[in-house]
Amino acid sequence: MPTLGDVQRLYDFLRRHPTGVDSFWALLLLGFSGLSVASEGSGRASVAVQVVTALALCTVIVLRRRFPEKMLLLATAAGVFQLVLDVGPNVWDFAMLVIIYTVAAGNTRWASRYALIGGLCAPVLATIRWPGPDESPGKSIVGIGFLVVPFLLAWVLGDSIRTRRAYWAQLEEKAGRLEKEREQQAQIAVTAERARIARELHDVVAHNVSVMVVQADGAAYVLDSSPEQAKQALATISGTGRQALAEMRRLLGVLRTDDSAEGGEYVPQPDVEQIGELVEQVRGAGLPVEFTVEGAARPLPSGVELTAYRIVQEALTNTRKHGGPDVEASVRLTYFDDGLGLLIEDDGRGAQHELYEEGGADGKGHGMIGMRERVGMVGGTLDAGPRPGGGFRISVLLPIKSGR
Repeated sequence: MPTLGDVQRLYDFLRRHPTGVDSFWALLLLGFSGLSVASEGSGRASVAVQVVTALALCTVIVLRRRFPEKMLLLATAAGVFQLVLDVGPNVWDFAMLVIIYTVAAGNTRWASRYALIGGLCAPVLATIRWPGPDESPGKSIVGIGFLVVPFLLAWVLGDSIRTRRAYWAQLEEKAGRLEKEREQQAQIAVTAERARIARELHDVVAHNVSVMVVQADGAAYVLDSSPEQAKQALATISGTGRQALAEMRRLLGVLRTDDSAEGGEYVPQPDVEQIGELVEQVRGAGLPVEFTVEGAARPLPSGVELTAYRIVQEALTNTRKHGGPDVEASVRLTYFDDGLGLLIEDDGRGAQHELYEEGGADGKGHGMIGMRERVGMVGGTLDAGPRPGGGFRISVLLPIKSGR
């Protein structure tokens, strides 16, 4: 007993060989046509003429999918051949219905219209050429109406199939377009996340490594003369390194695929309250920093808090890099009703013009670019440049959305 899988395989085989299927139906039609000719004939035409007509229309069935327009013209020629040589209607004329359906289901619009017109004219011409005995005009009109229905139904069915195929093609195209858009959005999201991680890593590494370098230089300088100070510097290096590792572990945690893996817990993101600890760390590294807070402190959006922390971190890192010897800095944090203000200044020699205006070349100025990107993401403003009396100044305003 055939199984469902056998039926599916047979169906797939038939779909892969449409001409073979059509050839089978053409042979079946040719067999019925031969029986009809042998039993009663068709009109006054000779048997040879009838056989030629049958062969032509069976050929239409065989090649209708490969050459639909040409087979439509062949069917038209066979119809005219029947009219001229008095080959009356017979079973082989079923091929005309099939070719009308085929071209109506295709995408060649002229052939579809041609088939519709031909299907409407064929019954009229057949009724005129072979009128029934003692048939009144009224009965002839009714007969034509009945004969038109199969041709019209064949065309309507084919056109409906064409419309359905076009609809499904549009759906597939839309689905493919949506899939591509989803892939593009995913790629954009991945790129944005990588850029965020790059900014975070830059801030973390630049700040902590600079602190460690300063402390290491100091430890090497006082190693012989003041072992206690060297020991304290080494402890600072150790603590700074651990802090850097913890923050990097948190940042890179978004790239982990196994949340249960060892080390899956990460420290929270820095906020405004930790700016004081940051300043103390910088002071411990040898940079005098004055830190003041103005206004009533209150909870802020996490994005604003992280941005404020990173701006101060990067600004103080740049002061150590570009400020020169004996530089001092100040950090002022101001709470406004609708925002948070940051003012970071130093009295050093400042940075080169290209580092804060254009981002520089050869990889320079990335910290300032990162600051501008961070501020822009939360809708804030940043102004950076040399102070009139010397040194460098960074002024930032981060708005606080009211949510209304």
